[in-house]
Amino acid sequence: MNKVFPTFIYFITLFIWLAPGQAQDVNLTGVIDMHVHAGPDSLPRAMNDLEAARRARDAGLRAIVLKNHFTMTADRAALALEQVEGLEIFGGIALNRAVGGINPEAVRQSVAFDGGRGKVVWLPTFDAEFYVKRAGTGATYVSVMKNGNPVAELVEVFQIVAENNLILAMGHSAPEEVLVLIPFAKKQGVRQILVTHVFGQDATNLQMQQMADAGAMMELDWLAAYTNPELLKDYVEVIQSIGAEHFIISSDFGQAGNPDHATGMRQFIKALIEAGINQTQIQMMARNNPATLLGLDQPTVLRTD
Repeated sequence: MNKVFPTFIYFITLFIWLAPGQAQDVNLTGVIDMHVHAGPDSLPRAMNDLEAARRARDAGLRAIVLKNHFTMTADRAALALEQVEGLEIFGGIALNRAVGGINPEAVRQSVAFDGGRGKVVWLPTFDAEFYVKRAGTGATYVSVMKNGNPVAELVEVFQIVAENNLILAMGHSAPEEVLVLIPFAKKQGVRQILVTHVFGQDATNLQMQQMADAGAMMELDWLAAYTNPELLKDYVEVIQSIGAEHFIISSDFGQAGNPDHATGMRQFIKALIEAGINQTQIQMMARNNPATLLGLDQPTVLRTD
């Protein structure tokens, strides 16, 4: 009974955090969501790019990054930017099989598209070797490492990232691969490195500390904690032990049936605050660190409301 009761209280408390209307008091002014899924897509999505952008703008967000696993979003971000004023909108490209895998030309074109909205290069996600092998589907995958070394095509990709001051995101690579790729990318001149939803790749606390020490930022996403509430405690632990300066928070929302991205960010921030994360840490992870990655000016006012 003693073991069951605390768990019961935890889930009741989390339900209160997520109850409709309970997170409305969270001020999203200046918040940046770097993990926004929207349609059109080959996966079911809750809304299209324009609706996602309008809702984010209306909620007070400063910027969003549109992400798609199968197609470039630099062009979509540029179109959305023309239609939705008062919000910075960026896109990028995920190097899955649909764009030719580790394809330097696809990255080059993402950068060259009108509007200059191509800001992020994600290494393979759904087609990552680590992701596919862990799932056990036997599907074709895209490798980022071969015989313990980065594949040759990554040299040119990283050079393009460096020359254009893009963000290199690690996709669904294994933690062991990430720890090799961070210094390799830095040697090519890459300055901004983001470890995509680091808990999703089963990184240990020690590996996360090593990633932080190597100069990478790490992403904590709400989708994972939304579907597995126990994960929130792990998020809080690494924020407190490794430091908020090494993390960003994002929604990773957009799936059909889930709330909109701004609602996700409200819920996430509310849950973190209730779990003991302070406003200075929230400011850093939701506003300052994403702004640094995207090359935006730093917020000048720390919001405490």
